Amino acid sequence: MEVKNKVVIVTGAGSGIGKATATHFAKHGAKVVVSDINLESAQKVVDEIVTNFGEALPIKANVAIYKEVENLVQHTVANFGKLDVIVNNAGIGPHLLRTHESTLRDWDRVISVNQTGVFYCMKVALNQFLEQGYGNIVNIASLAGLKASPNNISYSASKFAVVGMTKSAAMEYATKNIRINAVCPGYTESALLNQLINAKPEMDAILKSVIPMKRYGKADEIADAVVWLASDNTKFITGQTITLDGGTSL
Repeated sequence: MEVKNKVVIVTGAGSGIGKATATHFAKHGAKVVVSDINLESAQKVVDEIVTNFGEALPIKANVAIYKEVENLVQHTVANFGKLDVIVNNAGIGPHLLRTHESTLRDWDRVISVNQTGVFYCMKVALNQFLEQGYGNIVNIASLAGLKASPNNISYSASKFAVVGMTKSAAMEYATKNIRINAVCPGYTESALLNQLINAKPEMDAILKSVIPMKRYGKADEIADAVVWLASDNTKFITGQTITLDGGTSL
């Protein structure tokens, strides 16, 4: 993983896939900005990284607020002098309801973070990348952005949008030394999955029954793919969606 000394922002890095991604980058020698809406959670991840002789900085940011995204990137560049990679991981889950039962509040809440938040982060990071002459974006989409996901309309819409934004922007900046890719995790051990199973305990057996590997993914497994896409080992890869789902989409 050729990411040593790269400056990397990971949003939603206070837990789950974001935390695993931040610690993986640090393990491979990157300088990591651990961003989360919960500064206390971000600080705990930073403390863990520093304890293991890595370099990290916590920055609080709500990706649904454009000014906070601007501050995130500006603060990163002010501290480290550059930005090599941004991983747009921050996301929230919906209330599990059929489309006609879904509330306008739930729709706006999920779209503002999962879709608009990714757009904000891409827009601000791209301005920095164009000024530098290089950059790399890895978006965290989902299996729900590739196939039907019933009772999940806002989340599904947001993740399909992330896949579309990834591909469209990758074409726009392919000649600018800027790569943009996405990973699409399937059912992965995380707070979002716990939320689903806690709401409907019977879903545990149902979900595992449709996964050929008969298990959930692990956050570290997703993080490995993210770091790989952000590394210099993948210089000819852009506009791709890497699916990590234990065979669920087959």
